[in-house]
Amino acid sequence: MTNLLSRMNAIQTPIIPVVAELIKNSPGTISLGQGVVYYSPPKEAIEALQLFSSNSNNHLYQPVIGISPLLEKLKIKLEKCNRIEINNHNSIVVTAGSNMAFMNTILAITSPGDEIILNTPYYFNHEMAIRMADCHPILVETDPNYQLIPETISQAITNKTRAIVTISPNNPTGVVYPAETLYEINEICRKNSIYHISDEAYEYFTYNGVEHISPGSFPHSNEYTISLFSLSKTYGFASWRIGYMVIPKHLLTAIKKVQDTILICPPVVSQYAALGALNSPDNYLKNHLENLAKVREIVLKSLQDLGDICTITLSEGAFYFFIKVHTEMEDMTLVKKLIEEYKIAVIPGSTFGMTNGCYLRVAYGALARETAQAGIKRLVEGVRKLTIDN
Repeated sequence: MTNLLSRMNAIQTPIIPVVAELIKNSPGTISLGQGVVYYSPPKEAIEALQLFSSNSNNHLYQPVIGISPLLEKLKIKLEKCNRIEINNHNSIVVTAGSNMAFMNTILAITSPGDEIILNTPYYFNHEMAIRMADCHPILVETDPNYQLIPETISQAITNKTRAIVTISPNNPTGVVYPAETLYEINEICRKNSIYHISDEAYEYFTYNGVEHISPGSFPHSNEYTISLFSLSKTYGFASWRIGYMVIPKHLLTAIKKVQDTILICPPVVSQYAALGALNSPDNYLKNHLENLAKVREIVLKSLQDLGDICTITLSEGAFYFFIKVHTEMEDMTLVKKLIEEYKIAVIPGSTFGMTNGCYLRVAYGALARETAQAGIKRLVEGVRKLTIDN
């Protein structure tokens, strides 16, 4: 049946289920792998489910771009928090998570053979989506601190380039791009008549006074800027699959075609939960983010105890550290040994396109303060002993 093999054979296998299976086979493992938060949704999200159930029409298909109350609430949020004005030149589309928003975008703006610029290390689902669409990811290196290099990005543009992708705060590195860099990328896109796809799933997760900037807020940028957002991380309901995108108005018909084909409409029950979550008090997020900042400090301090064994790039966003381990061991081999021998799970850097060394993504969002010390202690001990033994 080899003649029936599909394009999917060229797509990398998603790493999260692979690591999850290793964890399953090693009971008691603490996971620093998947990018989720430790806390549960606000009560307002749960209460909104009763409102959903009270109207039998909610069990029928609803508008392809999202229900009106949620669209209106998101419009207010975008203008207040992101300084993105919703007007006659752009549109909000609710999606089943920001991953779907990215897939919508790629299918809407490309033809087979087109190119999309990704910065390494990239988010693996972005690379996978581009290849699924029969397009080519063009990989551009970041600097030693994982910051963007606009000149190098500009040099990678060809007549097949359709977009530049930025992720800030970043997955997998946790770095936050400054406003001037994002503006420069935005200008490169404008001058070359290509799109700037801005993934902002971790917009609320910044530390030490660092500010998140939405490129869609730059003047006159709404014709070529596509902004992707997620509610999954912020409100602790990753499995509910709810996000949204802000797109140029001229892409709305194409995006509707994609979304109607794949999804018909965003899950209405999740839209109600999102509506409830957006009505939660400010201290819900504030308290959780303060706790997460304390977990971050515990993790960072412990990682720094590894000294010359690792290179740790300081990051001020998301809930990741991306470390380079100074060893000849392959990253996946190290990941397996850490799980099997030290009951601690992380993600190998090769899945993010980093193949020139042994890199690990350390995700600390799922750790409550009570378990953070134990989890990171296992990682530090395992990395130290495994690299010395190796």
